[in-house]
Amino acid sequence: MKESIQSATTAQRIHPFVEIMDSTLRDGEQTSGVSFLPHEKLMIARMLLRDLNVDRIEVASARVSDGEKEAVKMICRYARQIGCLDSVEVLGFVDGHTSVDWLTDAGACTLNLLAKGSLRHCREQLHKSPEEHLSDIKAVVDYACSKGITVNMYLEDWSSGMKDSPEYVYQLMDALTALPVRRFMLPDTLGIMNPLQVIEYFRKMLKRYPQAHFDFHAHNDYDLAVSNSLAAALSGARGLHVTVNGLGERCGNAPLSSVQVILKDQFNAKTSINEEKMMAVSRLVESYSGISIAPNQPIIGDNVFTQVAGIHADGDQKGGLYHNPLVPERFGRKREYAMGKNSGRANITRNLKELGLELTPEQTQRVTRRITELGDRKEVVTQDDLPFIVNDVLKHDVTEDKVKLVSYQVSLAYGLKPLANVKVEINGQQYEGHSSGDGQYDAFVKALRKIYKEYLGRTFPLLENYAVTIPPGGRTDALVQTVITWQMDDGRLQRTRGLDADQTEAAIKATIKMLNIIEA
Repeated sequence: MKESIQSATTAQRIHPFVEIMDSTLRDGEQTSGVSFLPHEKLMIARMLLRDLNVDRIEVASARVSDGEKEAVKMICRYARQIGCLDSVEVLGFVDGHTSVDWLTDAGACTLNLLAKGSLRHCREQLHKSPEEHLSDIKAVVDYACSKGITVNMYLEDWSSGMKDSPEYVYQLMDALTALPVRRFMLPDTLGIMNPLQVIEYFRKMLKRYPQAHFDFHAHNDYDLAVSNSLAAALSGARGLHVTVNGLGERCGNAPLSSVQVILKDQFNAKTSINEEKMMAVSRLVESYSGISIAPNQPIIGDNVFTQVAGIHADGDQKGGLYHNPLVPERFGRKREYAMGKNSGRANITRNLKELGLELTPEQTQRVTRRITELGDRKEVVTQDDLPFIVNDVLKHDVTEDKVKLVSYQVSLAYGLKPLANVKVEINGQQYEGHSSGDGQYDAFVKALRKIYKEYLGRTFPLLENYAVTIPPGGRTDALVQTVITWQMDDGRLQRTRGLDADQTEAAIKATIKMLNIIEA
């Protein structure tokens, strides 16, 4: 362990360029309850390769299902069109010709071969000797090469192998380095390592095999996946495996966003990642996986660029005193100033200024008191609520509604699409529209879209995200909060919130609030 500490403090061997391999579509799909449809896999793969610019993507495990093969075929067709088929990888097994034939039929050309990286796995799972396992591996590699397939090698349970049976690992590597294997991928399969162990074991591997290309694959069971990944990079790993939003089996894998920014900011390492697209990829995967991102998740969480304390807002106005290198614009986001009982006048003044509302100091103080009262009741106050609070507190027409919902009717019948009839008043003129939709709210929005297109000749913002929060306890009369994120014509995102006992009604309130923001 003493040698590990010395390595950590003196041997800064980080490569000038670190490959990022994203395994969201393979290891990330092993998250409990997550299963991507073929077209969803294609959409995620397109964004990872084209927009985020990751170096490699691992998209599936061989032999899983016909649906999995269809997804790989679709991804490979797309990757071939844009000239990056080599970046698409598929996990395969030591199973003779089966995995290689599966890859060939799917159109893939890179096999990530899963070998046993610990003696215990070799003997107890395969019931084979190291020599027998090596013979089987060699047969698969030879066959893959004959089919024009590039081979990378996973040493499954490598972390346990280095702890309990290092001589087995070296015996395996001595033989494998003589084979045409492009990369050796060293996984902490059980998530049991700490950064000092990563440094120690990587130092030993690189000392014995200095010409080998090593990747590191972390799991987050001890919440050390990011730390271990960075320790591997510092110790000479040339590639790191990540997943979008940290998806993965059990506690997940190393989150792509966190690994990327620490590599760049803390160690000056170079990657190919386009940071401005990380948020878009994150939201796409969140939508398809159904796994919500924690609000305080670094880089991609809703709250990470939101200041709440009034002293922070005051400091930001005086030279950005509370800013760090993680500026939101770097990731296609913007800094926000949330309002609550800790906000203070500076925070609220900042929000008023962004909205173009100019109040006297006495008026601002009255608004601040009202927001503090709401915060004491645990109510959420957003910038979008601020004009309505100002209107309520000051009792004047600062935010007179220019869009009013006159009436609406939504109907739902078994075997038929929901229908909506809507009448709205826009700038004093009433309009009526009707439409069907995939749900009651969808029908309502489509009716509004028709009104804006047919009567006003205007576009209607795109619905970017839709989140519903229901208080715990199971009461059927509990209030439902619906937060809708809209993409406006100028590309910016606008969030509005509605609160009601009925989910559809809450969403409708959020929609009318959005339309009033546009008209204002």
